[in-house]
Amino acid sequence: MSNHLRSMSTSRSHGGAETTVVTAFYSLILLTSSLRSVWFLIPASVWSPYYTPHAVMAFDPGEQWGLKFLEIVLMGLGSLCLFSIFILILVYWADILKKYFYPGARRSKPMVTFLLLVAVLLAIQLLNATLFLCRRYSSEGMILVNSITMSLVSIVCVCEITIFSHRFRTVLKTLGDLNQVSTETQVKRIIWITVTGNIFFFTRAFLETTFAIVLIIYWHRTGTVAEVFSHATWDSYILLKHWSELAILALMLYILQSRFTSAVGNGNGFVGSEDGYQAVPDTDKGDNGDTTLSV
Repeated sequence: MSNHLRSMSTSRSHGGAETTVVTAFYSLILLTSSLRSVWFLIPASVWSPYYTPHAVMAFDPGEQWGLKFLEIVLMGLGSLCLFSIFILILVYWADILKKYFYPGARRSKPMVTFLLLVAVLLAIQLLNATLFLCRRYSSEGMILVNSITMSLVSIVCVCEITIFSHRFRTVLKTLGDLNQVSTETQVKRIIWITVTGNIFFFTRAFLETTFAIVLIIYWHRTGTVAEVFSHATWDSYILLKHWSELAILALMLYILQSRFTSAVGNGNGFVGSEDGYQAVPDTDKGDNGDTTLSV
């Protein structure tokens, strides 16, 4: 009786964790889409009379510094929400892999880890905005800080996705052999996430790194970046940057939706359950019942 109650309690806790992850995933996609939509729907002339980047200092009379500042903050928050989607995935992948590769190791709560990482990125955004408002540097400086931050995060994400993906496929194949069931669908899904994620982050890292280097060189030589980008160059940068974001959001939604669709068709069990998660044996000695390996 006590084992049954313990099992029910464990199942409910896992169900709550799964709901939290899925809710956070969809909420981040919604936030990213909303922030980007607001920026796209407002004409560029509203934010600034200049189409390409132009230096504006905070509290300068005669300059639309407030709207330019708001635009940069809006863009930064949109990028933060977008990158948080993959940070969420990577944090939970890391937790699952640690569970199976190091069963006796102490694990922190993945959602807490995720919130701490996002808090660090948010703190960088707040510090960037504060330094601008304190007139430590112009709007060019804000753009440069955002580019460097996103470039570094992109490079880290490319490395982490590649490493975790390889380990995750190893775990899935091992569990499939032990349970004598096919994990080909889950492996293919991991490969899709890896390929699409790496293409996006490699593209973003290349764009932001190139953008930051050009800004730094030109800023060092002339003290401004007002004339460094032509309309055509700036159009290419904006289109490549935001079309890649749209593509990755659409692909992530498609991958998640296909997972739920296939899970409903498979019924209960290791390959798929009605909530879209795959049950696997727990390897922690201190845990009871089953855990879930979500892909």
